[in-house]
Parts: sequence; C-alpha cells; structure tokens
Amino acid sequence: MTRRAASRRGMPLAGRILAVQVLVIGIGALTLATTALLVAPGLFRYHLSMTGEDAPAVREHAQQAFGNAFMISLTVAMLASLLTAGLVSWFLVGRLVHPVEDLADAVEAIAAGRFDVRVPAAGFSTEVDRLSSAVDSMAERLAATDQTRGRLLADLAHELRTPLATLEAYVDGIEDGVVPAEPASWETMRDQIGRLRRLATDLRDVAAAAEHALVVSPEPLAVGALVATAAAAAAPRYAAKGVQLLQGSDADRATVLGDRARLEQVLANLLDNALRHTPPGGHVVVRAEASAAASRPGTDGSTDAILVSVTDDGDGIPPDQTETIFERFHRQESARSRSDGSGSGLGLTIARALAEAHGGTLTAHSSGPGHGATLRLVLPAALPRPSAAARG
Repeated sequence: MTRRAASRRGMPLAGRILAVQVLVIGIGALTLATTALLVAPGLFRYHLSMTGEDAPAVREHAQQAFGNAFMISLTVAMLASLLTAGLVSWFLVGRLVHPVEDLADAVEAIAAGRFDVRVPAAGFSTEVDRLSSAVDSMAERLAATDQTRGRLLADLAHELRTPLATLEAYVDGIEDGVVPAEPASWETMRDQIGRLRRLATDLRDVAAAAEHALVVSPEPLAVGALVATAAAAAAPRYAAKGVQLLQGSDADRATVLGDRARLEQVLANLLDNALRHTPPGGHVVVRAEASAAASRPGTDGSTDAILVSVTDDGDGIPPDQTETIFERFHRQESARSRSDGSGSGLGLTIARALAEAHGGTLTAHSSGPGHGATLRLVLPAALPRPSAAARG
C-alpha cells in the first residue's frame, strides 16, 4: 500500500502530532488566562487598598487602567507564546516525521522488491537511528537472500537439464526404434532418475541447513567404527574406478556425540568428493585421530576434539577455492570435464552444514592443482563420565 493510499484512511502522522500540540498549547493558554483573571484583579485591589487611597474616582480609574493593561498584555503574551510554541512544534514535528517518512518509503521499496534502498541517517534520536540501521541491515540481508535464490534457481535449472535431456533422448529413441530397448538403455535411464532423486534429497537438506532446521539426534559414537562403516560402504565405488581406499585411526577409543546417520552422510559425501577428484590408480586415505587440542588433564587420555581427515592425491584445489568449494553447485573445471553425473554439486555444502550442526567444522586444505587435497572434519569429543573413584 502506498503512502497516498494510506493517507486516505486518516490524518497523517505530522497532522496528528500538530493537532495534539495545538490542543496542549491551547489548554495551557486557557489555563494561564483563567488563572490570571482569577488571581490578578484581587491582588491589585489588595495592593491598592494598602496605599490608603480612598477616593472613589482614583480607585475606579486605577482599576480600569489595570484591567486594560492586563488584558492587552495577556492577549499579546498569549499570541506570542502560541506563535513561538507553534513554530517550535512545527520544527520538532518535521524533525520527527521526516525520518519516519524515510523509513516508510524504504520499507515500501523493500516490499516492492527493491533491496538497494538505504535510509539516510536522521540523527534525531538513538531509537530512530537504531531503526534506520535495522532497516538497512534487513535490506542487505534480503538482497543477499534474493541473489542466492536467483543463483540457486539458475544452478538448479542447469543441473536438471542434463538428466532430463538424457531421459528424453532415450524415451524418444526407444519410441522411434532408434535406441534398442535393452538392459543398458534401461540402466542408463535408471541412473538419470537416481541422479534426479539425489538432487531432490540434497536440495531438501540444503534448504533445511539454510533455515537452521537440520535435525540431529546425538548419541555417543565410536569414531573408529564410523570411519570403518563409511569406508566399507564406499569400497565398491572405489574398486570400480580403480582408486585405492586406505583407512587408519589413532583414536579407536575416542567417541563423539553425534547423529550416526548424519555423520555417516558427512563421511560418505567426503569420500565421494575425493573419489570424484582422484584419477584411476590414485589413493585416498581416511583417518581419525586426536585433534591438536591437548588431552584433558585428570582424565584417561580423552581429548577435546576428534579430527577425521580425507586425503587424496588427485586434482587438488586452487588456493582461492578452498572456501568456495563449499558453496552450492560449485565444481572445479577438472571435475566438470570428467563428470560422470554422480554428484549434485551439493555434497560439500551439506557436509559442512551437518558438521556445524554438530558443533564442529569442515575445512579444505591443498597445495594447489595437481597436489591433492585434504578435507578435515573436526568434531567435539564426547565427555567421559567421571569414574566412581573420581567422584569420591
């Protein structure tokens, strides 16, 4: 609703404030005049009687002179005070209303989808300045959200195009008799349907992460068992590509407090990412160890954090992309050239969101293209329960 439409519903803010000010000033002036008329004549007669003047003509003339002077002075004073108060009120109302109008204009612009608006600093009060700053921050966040949404939709359209085009080509080919209806054709179409299903699932997880709505059900988990399970699940894919998967652990007794399914999802995404960037004949090592955080004193060797690293000797990461690889749909050019369609471009985004949901971190490290890469997942260690001897 525009300001013009809103103004037809009632008096604008400036008019309302001025009306209230006029009412207050009028009541004050009326009170002043009434009080003066009630008090001043009696005081004058009292002081006149104190002079000892008894002549009726003199007393009457003095009272008339006082009455005329009093009324003229009171009228001039009231007019001057009303004029001064009106000017001051007009100035203050303008100082107050103009920032509010600027805020209203900015909010209307934001509601219309124009997020580049900024509210000028009013300097009238700290409350108005705080409100202006809050509106500017809201506009900036909405602009960033809108930009991210647009980029997400564009990337999503790009990701959907390839599997949909493949399915369409195969369906048309089978219908026209150009493509034989043999197991290989059906397998290709199933692969593309699976790719669409993975993309839909990953998008759901990314949306939940953006809304901080990822659900985790923490429980004490043995890190060594998590690594072994993830490696066993990924082993067939590694064998099919001819990449050797090695595993090790220096923290077999260590436990973390986490959601088993979610942490297995994180490790699966990290192993799939390493496989995608490692050529046949390469090596990937997944390892769990105590983090650089020192052992907690007074305990049985437990640590503050557990580090799970996935290291490959594949493509490597350019120095300027160690953070951007965690953005949605980010892919390195080397991976695009060899892409088998198995990734949605969301795996690392989801993995980092899940790591943060567990109170941990996920970072990437590489010496550059061609030197491999290491992804480091750091999770808080589960605190051991004190023993009976310690409690005693």
